[in-house]
Amino acid sequence: MIKVTLKDGSIKEYEKGTTIIEAARGISEGLARVALAGEVDGEVKDLNYKLEKDCKLNILTFDTDGGKDAYRHTTSHVLAQAVKRLYPEAKLAIGPSIENGFYYDFDVENPFSSEDLAKIEAEMSKIIKSDYLLERFTLPRDEALAFMKERNEPYKVELISELPEGEEISFYKQGDFVDLCAGPHLPSTGKIKAFKL
Repeated sequence: MIKVTLKDGSIKEYEKGTTIIEAARGISEGLARVALAGEVDGEVKDLNYKLEKDCKLNILTFDTDGGKDAYRHTTSHVLAQAVKRLYPEAKLAIGPSIENGFYYDFDVENPFSSEDLAKIEAEMSKIIKSDYLLERFTLPRDEALAFMKERNEPYKVELISELPEGEEISFYKQGDFVDLCAGPHLPSTGKIKAFKL
């Protein structure tokens, strides 16, 4: 058993390997329904992150900065997936959460028009409705570089090349889309309730 100290200072015991979402359910079903991510010893993690040792845990909802960041970051991945479906030649750069939303940098031949944005929003809505699971996986540096070269993503290859030796290189997969990313993310695209480009 591991001891988990919650935000209010109370301590709960869980089996080693309990996920953040399972811990949230142990507190209340209502909390589990609105949980977007978890903060473990000060680091924001996905809800399926396994608690392996005694720690401090804060369940993050949209009312918290970490919860908003996970929500917005996942929305940026949905944007990238929609753009790649509609404009397969687009090259991906970065897509972070920012103070009032999110963005994604794309290298495209022509800038997106208002009509393009409407098409992208419609495609994003389809992706959200599909409720794809966001699955994290890691690759060794040489495999990560080959993976992104194969996908013809030069900016991702550059980002991987700039990571320090020994750095964990993680990716997130949702449906037919995979992106280089440290996370954290929502458990699925269906958790996104509203967005606007």
